[in-house]
Amino acid sequence: MTTSILNDTKTMLGVNLSDYNFDADIITHINMALGIINQLGVGPSDGLVVADYTTLWSALLSSGPTLSLVKTYVYLKVRLVFDPPTTSYLIEAKERQFKELEYRISINREQTSWVAPTPRVV
Repeated sequence: MTTSILNDTKTMLGVNLSDYNFDADIITHINMALGIINQLGVGPSDGLVVADYTTLWSALLSSGPTLSLVKTYVYLKVRLVFDPPTTSYLIEAKERQFKELEYRISINREQTSWVAPTPRVV
């Protein structure tokens, strides 16, 4: 099943799909998270930008364990900036989650599409 990145994120944030008041903010935060995902080497090489509800997860990745990690990562990143925790303890806990997810996303990418780097000519 292919679903919309924006709609899934809004649902996970508890925002009604028919409420468009926060779409610009949510889309901006989604694109920030997708930029980080792209820097981790996941998704299309030129990146992915969400403009509206028509952008699907399948445009980023096919199904699999990496997609589940990416969905969680995007949701948590958007949640952090859209509705930040009130205590520094919770913010630190989120930061630890991000580090672990980034590590796991990188490990999955390396297992499926790692290419040995070309040695630099000096």
